[in-house]
Amino acid sequence: MSLLKFIPIKLTICLVLGILIGDYFEFNIKVSLLMLFFSLGILGFLFYKQKQRTSLLFGMVALLSFVCLGILSVSLWQPKNQKSHYSNQKFQDEYVWRVKIQEVLKSTTFSDRYIGTILSKDELKVSGKIILNQYRDSSIQKLQVDDELFVFGKLSEVKPALNPHQFDYKNYLKNLGIYHQLHQLNNTNYFTTEVSSKTIYGKASSLRNNIISKLQKTDFGKEELSIIQALLLGQRDDISEETYNNYKNAGAVHILAVSGLHIGVLLLLLQFLLKPIEYLPKGKIIKPIVIVLLLWCFALLAGFSASIVRAVTMFSFVTYALYLKRPSNSFNILSLSMFFILLMINPMLLFQVGFQMSYAAVFAIIWIYPMLQKLWSPKNILLKKTWQLLSVSIAAQLGVLPISLFYFHQFPALFFISNLIVVPALGVVLGMGILTIILSLLDMLPTWLVEMYNQLISLMNSVIEWVARQESFVFKNISFDWMQLLISYGIIISLLAFVTQVNFRRFAVFLTGIISFQLYLFYTAIETNTKETLLLAQRSKNSILLHQTGYELNIGTSDNMSSQSIIKDYQVAERIRQIHSDSLKNSYHWRSKKILIIDSLGLYPYEKTDYILLTQSPKINLERLIDSIQPKQIIADGSNYKSYITRWKKTCTKRKLPFHYTGEKGAYYFEINSSMNFTH
Repeated sequence: MSLLKFIPIKLTICLVLGILIGDYFEFNIKVSLLMLFFSLGILGFLFYKQKQRTSLLFGMVALLSFVCLGILSVSLWQPKNQKSHYSNQKFQDEYVWRVKIQEVLKSTTFSDRYIGTILSKDELKVSGKIILNQYRDSSIQKLQVDDELFVFGKLSEVKPALNPHQFDYKNYLKNLGIYHQLHQLNNTNYFTTEVSSKTIYGKASSLRNNIISKLQKTDFGKEELSIIQALLLGQRDDISEETYNNYKNAGAVHILAVSGLHIGVLLLLLQFLLKPIEYLPKGKIIKPIVIVLLLWCFALLAGFSASIVRAVTMFSFVTYALYLKRPSNSFNILSLSMFFILLMINPMLLFQVGFQMSYAAVFAIIWIYPMLQKLWSPKNILLKKTWQLLSVSIAAQLGVLPISLFYFHQFPALFFISNLIVVPALGVVLGMGILTIILSLLDMLPTWLVEMYNQLISLMNSVIEWVARQESFVFKNISFDWMQLLISYGIIISLLAFVTQVNFRRFAVFLTGIISFQLYLFYTAIETNTKETLLLAQRSKNSILLHQTGYELNIGTSDNMSSQSIIKDYQVAERIRQIHSDSLKNSYHWRSKKILIIDSLGLYPYEKTDYILLTQSPKINLERLIDSIQPKQIIADGSNYKSYITRWKKTCTKRKLPFHYTGEKGAYYFEINSSMNFTH
């Protein structure tokens, strides 16, 4: 089956291409509109002049128009193109901000965190989203969705990733339309209004909090209740780190986030339970309408988060496809749902991992599942159902495998066991969970149902824990970059195309993909083998010097334990095979240049040096040091007091000497040259 023969798929691909182009080049609205109107003008001219509207030229211009539509959608979304956005006003000073809480985020050790929508700046009406950090204190009441508050403060920019290959929280928030944050709200710098308008998100949050409050009064175990909250209410805050890692290593972490899987299982469950409606007059029309309404009710129950809205929108279209009972239309309907979500809801959803994995999994199931069923169709009913479940799991895993390797760098080989057991049980878990919630709201929840449901969740956790303990089947720290991601999908698609229609041309394309992947691995091996890099990483209260020579990484650090996350990220991305750790030395030679490290003792030799690295807040007279040593660069890492950093920065500015603070500018890369030597 050639996917490109479906027009909605072609149009959706062009829309996605336009979104990618628009995000990269950041066109303004006028240019985007001109491009769209120009392409539509040519399309209209061809429509009236050409008798044959299936010509190549007409098709190319039509596709180009949808690329321009994607560019325009991103341009309209970008804050700089919205006159009311606060960033287009002066906002660098302290102002009184009126903010409405939109979403409650997971708390950190010291702060409760929220996403807020700005309503005004002083007396000026503005818009935009920010992060609010509220100081954690038992005397300070936590904020709730729809709370409106006045905050006096200064917006600070969200910091980018300060170390190589680290998760870029700034870029993640940028795709959510968030660029700034307000720090440490307390009783002295904000107050909430007595009256605030209620939204559907606030009502959903109140309902969810009410449900959680009632469930906490029952005899559910702590771990079991945290799983119930995650599965049914989209609340993962109470899940312990151990339980989360078990689900992750078992390849079942997707179960803990209410998303496409849950909505898909719920759809199948509703299809089965509401089958009697089909026997009513016009029942076949009523049934899908009722199903869609119930799916949106579940979305309301689970908090109306972006991932849930996306999943329910997608499966609303899938429900329509099932109503048509024509499998060939499944691709069309799925593409149309993706087109609608990106164009009407938010084009930046395209860059979210959940969106990518949801659609990759569903597309793979629709395409691969029928092929697997044709390979083997057992007559035994038990074997048949088992093979069907296994086929769905294999298809979905194959669809998301490249994305999973790219983002998470691990592959649980026993995923089919956890999915074979948990996914079928998920229908029962969701069904019993919804029943439990309804009865708890009515104060009619029987003890025997609580005990039964608690045992079911406990059994599921035990199975997941057993699978996760088989550590030899969990392949971690797999290096996988964006080029491997693209080539892998090329290989998968060409293989499926070849299986669909066996011929030499398709087999040649598949082999080309395999060879391309091998050549790229050969290229990265040469590149890594000849690479040599020296850098100073950023870590609070620690000093970390990383020296890479090919596949080997030498580390100089004052605290090896707190360096592990930075080292792991670097190791995976740079394909490091050997790691050697040592304490930080007093000096190093990098090529023909000398690096002098001055720690808390403040001792140093009176001889010329090229780089001075200040660590552990040394009590020194920097001007005297500069006069005696005459360095070319001063570098300070995250182990120093900020008051010292401010003083050193002023001194270097006065002396016109380059100063690099890793806490502001990120990791410092020393001069790179293949002939350099690194000794101490």
